[in-house]
Amino acid sequence: MNIVMTIAGSDSGGGAGIQADLKTFQELGVFGTSVITALTAQNTLGVEGIFPTTPDFVKQQIEVVFQDLAVKAVKTGMLFSPTIIETVSDTLKEKDVQLVVDPVMIAKGGANLLQSEAVDALKSQLLPLATVLTPNIPEAEVITGMSIHSVNEIEKAAEKILSLGVESVVMKGGHLSGKEAIDHVYFKDGSYFAIQSNRVNTTQTHGTGCTFSAAITAFLGQGKTLKEAIIEAKKFIQLAIEHPLNIGHGHGPTNHFAYNQMKKSFEVVVHES
Repeated sequence: MNIVMTIAGSDSGGGAGIQADLKTFQELGVFGTSVITALTAQNTLGVEGIFPTTPDFVKQQIEVVFQDLAVKAVKTGMLFSPTIIETVSDTLKEKDVQLVVDPVMIAKGGANLLQSEAVDALKSQLLPLATVLTPNIPEAEVITGMSIHSVNEIEKAAEKILSLGVESVVMKGGHLSGKEAIDHVYFKDGSYFAIQSNRVNTTQTHGTGCTFSAAITAFLGQGKTLKEAIIEAKKFIQLAIEHPLNIGHGHGPTNHFAYNQMKKSFEVVVHES
């Protein structure tokens, strides 16, 4: 059995965070373990409360799981504070695992999920450990201090992120305009590819970042190469967006069931460098 871990916040509405990650792991046939960094009171309309876990308890959760289970890949999501980021980083330094970092900063409804002073800790402590970072455009702008409005600026931002020690970065293109949504993937060794898919006009996008990064983690846990994992995860999230559940009155969750129901008839377009 392939075992993976998510270190993230709990979403009481079930669309993002720990809940989205574990649903993704289950759908992809890996055994998911979890470390909860914060509890949130939220639904599709927004986040109404955040109750962070103590750093010591975050560390204890990680250590107890690793003492007993052979975790192959880990993803991080909402880490909330500098002290939690430092604790996670210090603890994972000692583990031989692939690390997927989803730099969760702002909820779909606008709530801050990462304290402003935590960005420096993210950049200096966690990113040098990352196998892959999966920022959307606003998150990449915060990390790099750049404004990003074009593919050329995406490439420059990726170079800045890779200089922080990240092995690879998926610059998600959903926030840029255009008929197609194109994710640009850069590696430290200079290689590159892009994944193109149809842009979907929908509000049913709660948890897309969590789900995409969790899918990468699951595929890495299965033994796929990083490139294979990213491409297959793109299929997972694209289908989850294209076939929404249409629940809730705000930003509804993606459909974690869609991939296994429809994957045989679906492909994304991959552009090689």
